[in-house]
Amino acid sequence: MQTVSRLDMLRSAVDALRAGGGTIALVPTMGALHEGHLTLVREAAKRAEHVAASIFVNPRQFGANEDLDAYPRQLQHDSDLLEAEGVELLWAPPADVMYPEGYATNVTVAGVSEGLCGADRPGHFDGVATVVCKLFNQVRPDIAFFGEKDWQQLAVIRRMARDLDLSQPEAGNIHGVPIVREADGLAMSSRNAYLSAEQREAAAALPRAMRDAIALLSDRADAERTLGNLRAALSVAGFDRVDYAEIRDADTLAPLDSDNGNARLFVAARIGGTRLIDNMAV
Repeated sequence: MQTVSRLDMLRSAVDALRAGGGTIALVPTMGALHEGHLTLVREAAKRAEHVAASIFVNPRQFGANEDLDAYPRQLQHDSDLLEAEGVELLWAPPADVMYPEGYATNVTVAGVSEGLCGADRPGHFDGVATVVCKLFNQVRPDIAFFGEKDWQQLAVIRRMARDLDLSQPEAGNIHGVPIVREADGLAMSSRNAYLSAEQREAAAALPRAMRDAIALLSDRADAERTLGNLRAALSVAGFDRVDYAEIRDADTLAPLDSDNGNARLFVAARIGGTRLIDNMAV
């Protein structure tokens, strides 16, 4: 696997892959890799001749009181994992390469970025859209893969690609990969490492409460009451706060008050200093 950290080296490496023929898939990450990320890599390898990955802890998607400095950075370990999965190219730029002195451009995607995490993390999706747009322009992949745990992020990236007429990749070639879960149902996340043993045990209540709510909603239970019960269950389990528990259209992310056949349940909740998110089809 070739690891590059300068744009000229990246362009040469991408050109070399192109010269060999076949499609290039990109798996963008912020590192701290786990089985969920590796599942994206494996899915990419099924659909493309060449797999590239990026590791960049993007400061523009962290808020003023969020965990940028604490976010785990383990480049060598992550690099070893990617190489073992057959990744051919790792793009790992420093911040001053991604955002050189005088950088002044921002990408904003309205609509799908509003509400849910967009409401709780102002500016977060501007940072996501900006860095992903840059990654797409830098690597020029034919296809790209993202985890469905960050469903709203995936919607933002697809809308950005569609609205800006991106061709590498086109919006239809931006693929979501289903959530990878621990044995107790908790969605895999780099932030799970922040949990103490007690918090980690309590965190398993999140997917359980969501499944219970979905079962009730499937039986035509009142949505407002059901979501209130979900919030209460998380509080009893030891969560400190529920940022949101909402039913939204899976494609547009418009709020729903009932199942329209394309609904998803979205939840974000905090336990200790860790914010966990999850979503499930209703």
